[in-house]
Order: sequence, then structure tokens, then C-alpha cells
Amino acid sequence: MTDNSPRLDHVVLWVRDPAASADFYEKAVGLEPLRVAEFAAGAVSFPSVRLNEETVLDLAPLSLAPGMNMLPGAVESAGHPVNHVCVALPEEAFDALRARLEQRSVPVSDFSYDSFGARGMARRVFYFRDPDGNVLEARHYA
Repeated sequence: MTDNSPRLDHVVLWVRDPAASADFYEKAVGLEPLRVAEFAAGAVSFPSVRLNEETVLDLAPLSLAPGMNMLPGAVESAGHPVNHVCVALPEEAFDALRARLEQRSVPVSDFSYDSFGARGMARRVFYFRDPDGNVLEARHYA
């Protein structure tokens, strides 16, 4: 990629079992798992899942939280989940995601309509949790 405009590279989610989380994000959410075998072999400290060609979700084990000392005071906030992460999908992928979650008995919220986001007003929105309680929002724009 040669376009160097600002964009989101990754989000770190704190999880109890990174391999199980990668499995959830692959099978229930439909994301591509990355570095799972390397994590299982102890070669890397966490696996990831690919959201798109430019963005990944890192599935960091809570055991890494005490080592988050990249800035003074950073360790005090490490291990705390964000409020939620929002994923915008085409309408067909949005509907397929909801169907996969329901097939796996993952609780989902009711739909919200006309919700403001980065691209304007999203037509439909719903929320769900991963196995570690991280909240994700799925949306599609008209």
C-alpha cells in the first residue's frame, strides 16, 4: 500500500484465552486469524484477527497487562477494555454476521437505526460481546 493517509492500524483487546478468542472471531465473527500457531508455540506473545487489509484486532492475554510500561502510568490503564469497537460492514456481511452469532447463541442487541458514525448515518446497528466481555458494534451504511 502506498497511501500513507492516517488510518486505524490495530486495536488491542484484553482476553483470557487468546487462542479461544481467535477461534470465536474466526468462526462467529468471520475474521481471519493471524499468528495463532506461532502463539501456541510460544514464538509470539499474542495472536490477531484481520478486520480488513489495513486493520487487525490484537488478542492480548491479560498476563501482558503488568508489562505495559511504554509510557509513565500506562500500566495503570492496561487490562481495561474499551467501551466498544465498531465494525462497519456491507449489508450482506452485516446480515451474515448476525446470523452466525445467533446460530452460536451469542446474545445480540436489538437493532438501532440511523446511528451516526464515521461515514454519516448508519442504516442499522447492533451490539454483541466476545467471550471476554469486549463489546463490539456492527453496522452498515445505506
